Amino acid sequence: MVEIPQKTMNGTLNKVMLIGHLGDDVKMHYFDGGNCIGRFQLATNEVYINKSTNEKITSTEWHNLVVRNKAAEICEKYLSKGDKIYVEGRIKSRQWQAEDGTTKYTTEIQVTEFTFLTTKKETVNQKSNQEAEPAKNANFDAPNEGLPINDLPF
Repeated sequence: MVEIPQKTMNGTLNKVMLIGHLGDDVKMHYFDGGNCIGRFQLATNEVYINKSTNEKITSTEWHNLVVRNKAAEICEKYLSKGDKIYVEGRIKSRQWQAEDGTTKYTTEIQVTEFTFLTTKKETVNQKSNQEAEPAKNANFDAPNEGLPINDLPF
């Protein structure tokens, strides 16, 4: 049985969970009054074998993520292109008028929770420490132990 969060008492649910790598650094936009948003793209990959050619195929899906206020500032400070992150949020579609008068559409993930899985700064520090004291970093890849390599989402 699945427990339904209180916010879904109307019978619907809009929830997204993603693990992927940043396609670029977090881009910040500040507003009057001190609020801000951060935007970045997240890449998720699906890897499969083409049965007719036996070729390994990687398909990448790009997701537009939006984080707000303090969360945006934290992401900007610690994340950069290539970093791996887990996010939860909801799908939000919006439209706007471009300068040329055309109507533009986009679909975004409004991030409500996130966990940094790796950051470039962390990876550089761990590699430096690993060279100096390899025994202390023996579990560097421990979170993925026991997972078949083809089941990893990147």
